This record gives sequence, structure tokens and C-alpha cells, in this order.
Amino acid sequence: MMIFTLLTGVLMVFMIAYMIRHLIFTYQALFAKPKQFLSSHRRIAGIYTPKVSILIPAHNEQYVIGKLLERMTELTYPKDKLEVIVIDDGSTDATGEIADSYAEKYSYIKVIHRPGGGEGKPTALNEGVKFATGEIILTFDADYYPQLDIVEKLVAPFVDPEVGAVQGRVTVLNEEESIVSKIVTLERIGGYRIDQQARDELILIPQYGGTVGGFRKEALEKVGGWDPTMLTEDTDLTIKLILHGYQIRYVNEAESYEEAVTSWRAYWNQRYRWAKGHMQCAIKHLKNVFKAEHLSLYEKIELTLLLCIYFMPVMVLVAWIIGVGAYLSHETVFFTTNLCRYYFFVLSVFTYSTIGNFAPFFEVGSGAYMDERKRLLWLLPALSFAFFIMVFCCTKALIDLILTKNKMHRWTHTIHNGNGYNHINGKNGRLFNGGGRLIL
Repeated sequence: MMIFTLLTGVLMVFMIAYMIRHLIFTYQALFAKPKQFLSSHRRIAGIYTPKVSILIPAHNEQYVIGKLLERMTELTYPKDKLEVIVIDDGSTDATGEIADSYAEKYSYIKVIHRPGGGEGKPTALNEGVKFATGEIILTFDADYYPQLDIVEKLVAPFVDPEVGAVQGRVTVLNEEESIVSKIVTLERIGGYRIDQQARDELILIPQYGGTVGGFRKEALEKVGGWDPTMLTEDTDLTIKLILHGYQIRYVNEAESYEEAVTSWRAYWNQRYRWAKGHMQCAIKHLKNVFKAEHLSLYEKIELTLLLCIYFMPVMVLVAWIIGVGAYLSHETVFFTTNLCRYYFFVLSVFTYSTIGNFAPFFEVGSGAYMDERKRLLWLLPALSFAFFIMVFCCTKALIDLILTKNKMHRWTHTIHNGNGYNHINGKNGRLFNGGGRLIL
């Protein structure tokens, strides 16, 4: 009985912690003034122009790599201070040939072929950075389509020598393709328009997301590059940079557009990798986060909640089991009999409303409002189904992580078919969202 009550209390504490966290983030994004003078970056953009290397890891991306490389040739950043490096990572399709055709036309585009590649993105990036000569390294996944002036926007915060990494905003390109891509759109809105923006304004810790962002090459070398044993190399790199004393900034105005997954199987596979990778990072870094003397208490709390975000659905499953057991056995749990009686209902509501990256109502709804995306709001109830999937996806990820005896974990490649580019309007490369609003 004591263990039962203690476990119940721990679960409730974590639920409430995430609820408070995201209420603060939403309030900050909607009403509060930022604690940092962010407009200075907008003034610096285009003036501060260090040498930049863009890394594009690509494994069997023949349907999207051409569009991205064409976009690279249209970027407004000075070409004499720009190099684009494509890492053809063991592709068996036409990815390498398409990349080579651009390298032949443009001197600032280079291609690295890894015939025996395919081990995963971290390994490909580690190979690519060996050939990078830029002071700043930016990364884009092959299915992304950035704004023309995105390099200027992402580079501007690096004028501060304490900034080690910068993250831009990811927006879904193929929103109208399926119900899954619409759900991903909502998740992206909540994650970037609210979470990342609020963390930056509150001087907490935005997360480098592995694409549409970059870092100092010097900082990358200090932390030992990307860890090929980590499935979420971006989260791992974020924590390593923070532990080495660097700041990470978020630039909401720097947008790039992705081809989101469109099927539930692809959604599961992608989220499974994210969940397992985050859990790896939590196991690897939490102890060092607690011990870091240069981090404030608030930063340590935020990093802990960030690293544990994919453990929360597992806790939810445990809470459901405890709730059903308490209801059926009429056990008195946590303060009062009445709370026990309605425990399953109350905890379910708390859970759905407070889990960080899984699009809680108050966060996604606020983000959609701020983005003027009212047409998406009708889809909010569908997020409960996505969360239900995540409960079992994360539970499987944790079980597999425990059972995996070696440190190498299988990297699952997300297949892109290029359908997202149907939303590009003509040669000017302008994009329209589902509501017809010009966004580029």
C-alpha cells in the first residue's frame, strides 16, 4: 500500500511539473515580453557574414535532393562565403548522380560519396565535417526547403561568442497530404512556435534539432562531434554544448519546410527513434546535468524535463494501470477516497493536457492562433489518438533500450517521396499553407 501510494504521488508530481512548464511557455509566448533583446539579431542579419558550410546528409533521397540543391543555388548569402557539402551516404538510387550534376555546375557545391555508408545520420555528418572549411556549420535534411535568406538569419546570433548553436523553425510542407501530416503540422506548431520560442525568451535552453540549424565548428570539435551510438544525435549535441558552457539560441523567423510523414507506420517508426534516442540521452547526461556548477536550478530543471519527455508516455501507461487497479479494488490512494474514485479520469485529463511535445491543447491551440491557422483547430481532438500511439511507442522504445546489450542501435531511415514540393508555387519558390496564406 505504501509503495502504491508513493508511486501515485511521484506520477502526479511529474504530471503537474509538465503542466506548469507548458503553461509558463504558453503564457510567455502569448503575453510576456522576452528577457532578451532579440531584435538585435534581425539588424545583424546580412551584416555579419562568416564563412558557412552547409552539410546535407542523404541516403536514398533521389526524389527530394534535387529541389534542395536547387534552393541552395538560390540562397542570398554571399556565394564566396558559402560551401554546400552533400554526403551521399551509401545511396543505392540516383541521389549521388543528382548531387554530382550540381557539383559540376557550381563550384561551392561538393559531394562526398560513402559507398559503404548507411549507418545513420551521425556517422555521415562526422564524415562531412572533415571537409568543411566554414567557421559556422549548418545542417539541412534532404527533404527540407529553406527560405532564401535563412543563412543570414541563422548566422546572426553567432556574433555572440558564447553562442555555440542556433536552431531555426521547422514548418510542414505537405500539410494537406494526409491526416497524419496535419497532426505533425500541429505538433510542429506547438513545439516551435511555443516551446522553442518561450525557452529562448526565458533564457532557458532551446534545443538544437539536427536540421534547420547550426553550430560553431570550434564548438563541435570541443565536444567530440556527433556520437554515432546515439539515435538522436541532435539532442546529444545540445546537451554536450550546454555542459561545455555554450548557449543555444532559437530564431523563429528562420523557417524551413519539411516533408512530414504521411502514414501511421512512418509516424511510429520516426517517433520510436526519437523516443529511444531521447532515453539514451537521458541515461547518458542526467547525472552530468545535475552536477554542472555553471547551470542555474531553473536550467537544470528544464534540461531534466526535456531529457525525460519521452519517459512521460510510459509513466502515463503506468498511471492508467494504477488508476484502473485503484478503481476496481476501491483502494484509498493519495489524500482522499474521492480522489481515488475519480483517479483514472482525473489523471487521464491531466496527462492529455500536460505532456510536452505531444501537442497539448493549450500549447498547440495558442500556437495555431498566433500563426493564424484557425482551420487546423478542428483537428485538435485527433491529437488524443496520436498521443495514445505514443504511449505504446515509447513503452516499446524503453523495453528495447533495456534489452539492447550493445550500444549500437538500428537507424530507421524516413522515406521521402517528394510530394511536398507540389506546394511550391512556380519558379519563385513561394509556398502557401493549407489556408492559402503566403508563408515564404
